[in-house]
Amino acid sequence: MTSVLPDAPRPARRPTERHAHGDVVADPYEWLRDKEDPEVIAHLEAENAYADARTAHLGALREALVAEFVGHTQETDLSVPVRRGDWWYITRTTAGDDYPRYTRVRDAGSRPEVAPGAMLDGEQVLLDAQAEAAGSEFYSLGGLVPSPDHDLLAYAVDTAGDERFTVRVKDLASGEILDEAVTGVGYGLAFSADQQWLFYARVDDAWRQHQVWRHRIGADPTTDVLVLEESDERFTVWFERSRDGRALVLQSSSSTTAEAWLVDLEDPTSPPRPAGGRRDGVDYAIEWAGDRLLVVHNDGAEGFALAEAPLEDPTAWRGLMTAGEGERLLGVESFAGFVALELRSGGLASVRLIPRAADGSLLVESAEDLTHGGELDTVELDTNPGWEQTTVRYQLTSLLTPPTVAERDVAAGTTEILRVTPVPGYDPSLYVERREWATAADGTRVPLSVVSRREVAADGTAPGYLYGYGSYEVSIDPSFVPTRLSLLDRGVVVAIAHVRGGGEMGRAWYDHGKLLEKKNSFSDYVTAAAHLAEAGLVDPSRLGAEGRSAGGLLMGAVANLAPERFRAIIAGVPFVDALTTILDPSLPLTVGEWEEWGNPVESAEVYAYMKEYTPYENIRAAEYPAIFASTSLNDTRVFFVEPAKWVARLRETVTSDPAERPIVFRCEMVAGHGGRSGRYRKWEQRADELAWLLDQLAATEPIRTRG
Repeated sequence: MTSVLPDAPRPARRPTERHAHGDVVADPYEWLRDKEDPEVIAHLEAENAYADARTAHLGALREALVAEFVGHTQETDLSVPVRRGDWWYITRTTAGDDYPRYTRVRDAGSRPEVAPGAMLDGEQVLLDAQAEAAGSEFYSLGGLVPSPDHDLLAYAVDTAGDERFTVRVKDLASGEILDEAVTGVGYGLAFSADQQWLFYARVDDAWRQHQVWRHRIGADPTTDVLVLEESDERFTVWFERSRDGRALVLQSSSSTTAEAWLVDLEDPTSPPRPAGGRRDGVDYAIEWAGDRLLVVHNDGAEGFALAEAPLEDPTAWRGLMTAGEGERLLGVESFAGFVALELRSGGLASVRLIPRAADGSLLVESAEDLTHGGELDTVELDTNPGWEQTTVRYQLTSLLTPPTVAERDVAAGTTEILRVTPVPGYDPSLYVERREWATAADGTRVPLSVVSRREVAADGTAPGYLYGYGSYEVSIDPSFVPTRLSLLDRGVVVAIAHVRGGGEMGRAWYDHGKLLEKKNSFSDYVTAAAHLAEAGLVDPSRLGAEGRSAGGLLMGAVANLAPERFRAIIAGVPFVDALTTILDPSLPLTVGEWEEWGNPVESAEVYAYMKEYTPYENIRAAEYPAIFASTSLNDTRVFFVEPAKWVARLRETVTSDPAERPIVFRCEMVAGHGGRSGRYRKWEQRADELAWLLDQLAATEPIRTRG
């Protein structure tokens, strides 16, 4: 630490009052919400300057970390080619570039033998994202789809970070941009069968994807046609093109209820046809299977079930399979000769293949699971665009297994490994991964995924890092993250706490970590931290924590609940002023979030419960961990004001020594929810966070250099 410390920014206190259910709350920092206010921008810039000053001594470590990230990456690389029609599509990265190039080559009868950096004869560049991003501080794609005859490419670009995209349609023969008139759209693009029309989605002022539109390519967008509108603010809409290209499947869903429609892509101006209806509490998704529909639903099945329905009567579901004990069915993808069912089993992601008979029926009794035998293996479907394909691609990973693309011949039962992501300088034999279980106060067993260097002894002396999320039924599955090697190689034990509120252990795991049981997420995380210490896996005085977005709420909550358990916390784009946000239906996503957190506007019980845990309102005068908070000015999902207010209140309340346990806050001034765009910029951002964490954990030196 530097001997002379700069003063932390102190925003003015301008109390505003919040009134709900007879409760009056004075909030001195709500004025920081207005990003058009020059004083707000000045404060954020002051926070960035303070963060720079407080981390200036870490410059060499940041540079070393970036060098390690680069060193563990084959910078000039490419994806496994994916066949679409008569073309093989490829994604290429080049050393020194932040963004990839998207290319293709004609099919010559077999998968092309491609090499990093060496273009094939006839390989065509479809989109050079590096060139497109030139001059932009931020660049992100929200969709990239070729037309049915592969003459056109439609893609969506965001250069602000607010996840509102401009759609471009490119003629792939001439390279000419034919259309870029449609702006401010959400996620999803799909061509009609005759490729005269393009379907896209729009978001409302609350950033809820609520409409699907049809645009005639080259026409004035004012003539675009509204295809579907969802008026219920709890629901969002999305769509996808069927694998055989005949149908557009539209879905509207909340966290508990769904509805579906079909559009005939061979008659694209026809109205959507209902395909399942809406029943409160029935959550489902449909898959076009050519001659029938497949449905994954929870009607009478907590772990969800698989059903089929005739095209002429989509509501006539006939059961095919129900999730077994400890399973949760997630979704299904259909092909002419088989279907691939994604599910969770035993706390891990898995894929189950079901052959189809000659008449199209599913041979459920012949189903097989794709497994590789690892205790922490995550198996998920990869890109499989071909309706007639007889193989299925999937990805395998774990904490120690780099992303591996494999292909299964469904009829023959054989598997081919197509690619293991190269990780230069990585020797998996140096590390060990394992499953641990912590026991919560109510007797619930909470799983942890743990990885460390082999030589790190379980003697209670190792620094530790614990990641968590625990919301929206999102599962944080074991996966290989190259940047974690910089922690592991400094002796840090890395763990993921799979707390309730996520989906790791099935639907009930989620149900018991939401609404009026949300506090289970926080207590589970503290239980996981205690287990790491009690098992001797980490030094309890050197345990770091991280969570992002809703996981940032987790960080704020556990900092209040058990500040003594953690030495340092990284809170990325943290949802730490949850009650203020969920009380305001005008804010992005709020109404839809009521099914996750409860509705504190209508319910005094929900209001009181949320007020007991929302991080901003429960900071205590106690010694807290050191905290590194980050956000982006243009984040639509979690406004920058939440961490800005949280940090201001932390600094004025906690009793920690600011020299030993600093509270720093960074705000990216041109970025969105994911932070910086581009791999090198993201590496720099990650190095900034991890250098700070390693310094707080006194683990800045690699194991090999310790004397």
